[in-house]
Amino acid sequence: MNESISNPAVFGRVAVLMGGCSAEREVSLRSGKAVLGALLSKGIDAVAVDAGSPNFVPQLQAGAFDCAFNIVHGRGGEDGVLQGLLDYLDIPVTGSGVLGSALAMDKQRAKHVWQGLGLPTPDFNMLASEQDLESAAQRIGFPMMLKPVHEGSSIGMARVEKPEALERAWREADKYDHNVMAERWVSGEEYTTAIVGDVVLPLIRLETPREFYDYEAKYQSDSTQYHCPCGLPASRELELQQLSQRAFDAVGASGWGRVDLFLDEDEAPWLIEVNTVPGMTDHSLVPMAAKQHGWDMEELVWRILETALDGSKACGG
Repeated sequence: MNESISNPAVFGRVAVLMGGCSAEREVSLRSGKAVLGALLSKGIDAVAVDAGSPNFVPQLQAGAFDCAFNIVHGRGGEDGVLQGLLDYLDIPVTGSGVLGSALAMDKQRAKHVWQGLGLPTPDFNMLASEQDLESAAQRIGFPMMLKPVHEGSSIGMARVEKPEALERAWREADKYDHNVMAERWVSGEEYTTAIVGDVVLPLIRLETPREFYDYEAKYQSDSTQYHCPCGLPASRELELQQLSQRAFDAVGASGWGRVDLFLDEDEAPWLIEVNTVPGMTDHSLVPMAAKQHGWDMEELVWRILETALDGSKACGG
């Protein structure tokens, strides 16, 4: 831990922003509870603030907060909206700014950036209407993954294995977001890379008996297995850590986050997405990777809170 930020009073009064109004509200409340408890145990003056409350903005304005720990997942919290509000209110916040948050949340445009930089990401087609389904089937092929472009936690996602199932999966995804992506399915092993400040944490290899790492596998199932150490040779893990950092930086993300990727059957890497406000529940991946690195939950949230600092100036300074 940085000695210059070893005193909890340096952070001042901290708003722990949680909840919100997105489809990930319940997960965010669980994450927020865990973060709040860890901050309080470190002696930090932290206060829970529900970003889904009708009086959320007046509460922020009246709270005399010196900085904020954002743990609002999904739309409104992870897409640049909340970051813009806090910037306007002059309240420093953890994690990515407006641009990095918005770009990382938009899976389509993030992939365009990666493609432009020559970073590997699976081919995709956008499904704006029913007329796009046939062309996507011809170009992407089966199986494919359908996903709402602006949702997280695998909400609305489905693996589609045959043409007759495509329309139903598209309509289900369209309930969450009228921007739906059909992405080439990658057969292989799934990994995730957590980044906190200037530290790239050990990779985690995910294993689930389900079709893919969906909402239930993430938050409800006890059958999901998390391998950390991930089992790769150290040199290969380092390569994937460096690739993850490049992908993270490319979309303008900063502070902390998580990069999801696959290794296909030929061991070629494929970038899937960047999460700028990852989960912090008892099933979440960033705390697992931090533990392998030697950080307990309390040190992890402290280091994430440090990302709210404006350069070398403390929040309460």
